[in-house]
Amino acid sequence: MTVAASLSVRVARFERDADAVAAMLADYHAQTEAEKAENGLTEPGPLPERYAAEARDPASAFAGAEVLVAERGAELIGMAVLHRAGSDAEIKRLWVGPAGRRSGAGSALLTDAASRARAGGATGLRLSVWDWRIGALALYGRQGFEPAPSWESRERLVCLRREV
Repeated sequence: MTVAASLSVRVARFERDADAVAAMLADYHAQTEAEKAENGLTEPGPLPERYAAEARDPASAFAGAEVLVAERGAELIGMAVLHRAGSDAEIKRLWVGPAGRRSGAGSALLTDAASRARAGGATGLRLSVWDWRIGALALYGRQGFEPAPSWESRERLVCLRREV
């Protein structure tokens, strides 16, 4: 799906995108773990193995899901993982690297995910986000997401959903 002349979203092709997706996952998890430590949810330390495994082998970690990438020119600047969760589709690991922020990549990934969810027969699109991620919460609100009953057991995660 083309969003602007230089920004598009597509499904990752791991034969050529694996390194870039792995790097984005490593950055996403490193930032998330640092924020969790800053907010008193974890102690600073190495990346938990379950997250390190995603960065080492994203194709295996997300087998059965669609890994969407936002591309500006030849550079991958963002990503999201989309998978089925009951009658909904769920977004995980939405990330736009610092160089791609404020480019529309986050909105483009969400719009594409909603289109794919609808085309796949999902009734809604859902995600969870840490309550301190104010910018992300604002983006999700602009995209029509609303608070939903929690499916998460971890404190401070806000669950959001929108109809597709």
